[in-house]
Amino acid sequence: MSISDCPSDTIQARFALQRQGDFCLNVDVTVPATGVTAVFGHSGSGKTTFLRCVAGLEKPDDGYLNVKGEVWQGPSRLLPTHRRPLGYVFQEASLFPHLTAKGNLDYAIKRASDVFDVELYDRVLEVMGIDSLLERHPHQLSGGERQRVAIARALLIQPRLLLMDEPLASLDMARKQEILPYLERLHETFDVPVLYVSHSVDEVARLADRTLVFDQGEVVAQGRLADVFSRIDLPLGFGEDAGVVLQGKVVERDSQWHLARVGFEGGELWVRDGGDALGRSVRVRVLARDVSLALACHEDSSILNRLPVTVSEIAADKDEAMAMVRLQSGKEYLIARITQRSRQRLGVEPGRQLWAQIKSVAIVR
Repeated sequence: MSISDCPSDTIQARFALQRQGDFCLNVDVTVPATGVTAVFGHSGSGKTTFLRCVAGLEKPDDGYLNVKGEVWQGPSRLLPTHRRPLGYVFQEASLFPHLTAKGNLDYAIKRASDVFDVELYDRVLEVMGIDSLLERHPHQLSGGERQRVAIARALLIQPRLLLMDEPLASLDMARKQEILPYLERLHETFDVPVLYVSHSVDEVARLADRTLVFDQGEVVAQGRLADVFSRIDLPLGFGEDAGVVLQGKVVERDSQWHLARVGFEGGELWVRDGGDALGRSVRVRVLARDVSLALACHEDSSILNRLPVTVSEIAADKDEAMAMVRLQSGKEYLIARITQRSRQRLGVEPGRQLWAQIKSVAIVR
């Protein structure tokens, strides 16, 4: 394969595509070839079209794709889909109905570019929890089980890149909650970069390391998940789900009150104790609607979590009675959604030092 000057630890994609009508895809991004990059945005924003371009299923008018130093598409090169070392997981599991789960996995092994790896096979079965499902046909599996087999099949191709196009979209809430822990284990266990398309804030908050935000065929923001989710100038339309995701560690567990203290670069937060061991890395999500602002630290309150913050930025909310306030806490950021009246009464302006009172914090898992 051709090697370019693109670093071997990145994925570089440039696609220009004009369809009949108004839709136009115009993307130029470089992301690390590690972890999970969420491709996030509203329906019709271009997320799936972008993924199909990466897979070679869509032919852009102009395109360039370099994965870990290997050119898959360029001015003089166009690797067809079947020769791109990637795994693709769709909204529907798309298993071969006439084959058992094992038969579907065997098909992937035959397609793999590398020799069969028994250790990898056993690890995939264990991580996806499908060892007991191997002799069943797809119609004998639940939606979540079918999707786990589909993900296992994609992994056994031994891809250099894993594409996941809203893999939980067809599942009900119970099945989504069933499969999310397996996706987390996939992230932790396998050293394969993932492009994960989703319009679910909860999925992205739980799984992604970084995100690309799409709007009208363009990437309007990209970067570390915590940085992007804390921005208040983007057309994300989170509404009541607006909030930040913070990465921290469990530093204390209070067995008397069933609480755990999580330390992060902006301070510490008390959360409900979920049994996580001391020192374990966790993600906590703080919604803007759960953050109120005060001029002083109030000890005479039921609110446990209070952090000194500095107002970084203010933006108008879709509701003209409300305002979005970005707050700096150490090296991290929070968002508060307050009324315009409260903003005026408290004198909330950039640079103002205040106290953030956080009514609710949740570990996302």
